[in-house]
Amino acid sequence: MATLLPPPKRQKVYHGVPEPEPEPVQPAPNVVVQFVSEDDGKPLAPAVNLPANIPRDALESLVNKLSTTDDDPVPFSFSIAVPGDTSNNGAPTRIVISNSIEKDVLSHPTHDFSPEDIFVIQCSPQAVFKVRPATRCSSTLSGHSSPILCASFSPTGNLLATGSGDCNARLWDLFTETPSHVLSGHKGWVLCVEWDGMERKLATGGHDGHVRLWDPKSGKPIGDAMRGHTKWVTSIAWEPIHINAAAPRLASSSKDGSVRVWLASTTRQLEYTLGGHSASVNVVRWGGGGVGGKGVLYTASSDRTVRVWDANGGKPIYTLKDHAHWVTTLALNTDFVLRTGPYDHTGKKPKSDQEAQSLSKARYDALATSVPELLISGSDDQTLYLWSLFPASGDAGKPKPVARLTGHQKQLSHVAFSPDGRFAASAAFDNSVRIWEGRTGKFVATLRGHVGAVYRLAWSADSRLLVSASKDSTLKIWDLKTYKLKTDLPGHTDEVYCVDFVADKVVSGGRDRKVKIWKN
Repeated sequence: MATLLPPPKRQKVYHGVPEPEPEPVQPAPNVVVQFVSEDDGKPLAPAVNLPANIPRDALESLVNKLSTTDDDPVPFSFSIAVPGDTSNNGAPTRIVISNSIEKDVLSHPTHDFSPEDIFVIQCSPQAVFKVRPATRCSSTLSGHSSPILCASFSPTGNLLATGSGDCNARLWDLFTETPSHVLSGHKGWVLCVEWDGMERKLATGGHDGHVRLWDPKSGKPIGDAMRGHTKWVTSIAWEPIHINAAAPRLASSSKDGSVRVWLASTTRQLEYTLGGHSASVNVVRWGGGGVGGKGVLYTASSDRTVRVWDANGGKPIYTLKDHAHWVTTLALNTDFVLRTGPYDHTGKKPKSDQEAQSLSKARYDALATSVPELLISGSDDQTLYLWSLFPASGDAGKPKPVARLTGHQKQLSHVAFSPDGRFAASAAFDNSVRIWEGRTGKFVATLRGHVGAVYRLAWSADSRLLVSASKDSTLKIWDLKTYKLKTDLPGHTDEVYCVDFVADKVVSGGRDRKVKIWKN
């Protein structure tokens, strides 16, 4: 029997017009890439032949596989020098690779590159140090006679400040792990302690509605208390050093529904009051972004709103009304660099205010140029919102959240961005910690292990470790490669209210009135 061939395929016709032939997709050209170190120009690996459209993240994975023996991948930034172009103060102009070689280099509008060129990609590691996880308690420091409510390390990591229900704040020396000074003056619980970015002053806020300034070297008060709030002070924020190094101002939020901005370095007088909220203001954050990078104030309130203000004069910019219950916690992706100012992991100290301001500006810009300043707000409605209020493209119009972050089963207690801004972690009264992508708000993982509400979180400076403090009297350090528990730190005899990461030390305090320092 003869084999029957299938009938020829009929051409599809739409309304009498034949279907157009699909345009052939041009394959991306292959290019030869040489990865070199930005520091000394030495090759990190042999030259490789790659498709030009390989994404930036894949380039990073490739460099890590070719050049490092460490298990932990190192984040890199990539750039290509434009040959012969030295218009940048004598230094070669660089093109930063943020998408792919094809998109950023071959398609560059002003510089001609050919796929036949050898592309010398300069690689700069973004985390050149590694924090070791704490495994043991090295010191238990007594002194407070009531529960420890807040703790904050100084920008250099040499000093720790704690505030307590005994109406005192205390300073501790982290080199010797011994008490340094007792700061007495408040007439009620000390609810918040914050260092200025140059480590010259410590500000404390209390149940008595007063804000006080202290000299950390002598432990003496700087002038009288700054009075004006009619109810207790809930939060304090300093003006970033890259905006004002010589005389940073101070903002305080209060249960009385107001935020006050003080001229802390000169007369300690009130500059202006923000009075737009109709209920307790729970958090104030001083951001480094805004129009022209002049700084903005973010405030979160029990009136279910987050408000954004121009820090110069206090003019309202945005009111964000998406939450359905009290907004209790805020975090910025720039929090770490704003807090540590000019002090990075190298330990260099600036010689002048101008140098401190330029160092701080360089650190801030390095983080904020790739992604503009982002805000996360957390609420008792069990959700978080991620906001990009000042995008690089200019005017944002009416602000809409980038993402709504859902999954927690009870109210949020704390949210914190990792120092590199890649991730955010949230803690809640449902005993869990959740990890989210810092730029998109996409859910990454849930960290389970606590058997009580999780009160507080702190990231290590290299963004590889996260520590959580809980009602169950333990601290837990989480490995962000596996999203599993790395180290359990039992030792407190009651609830742990506050925790902070200092270099490779973890400090904690809580209801048992003890400050504990944990080391590797």
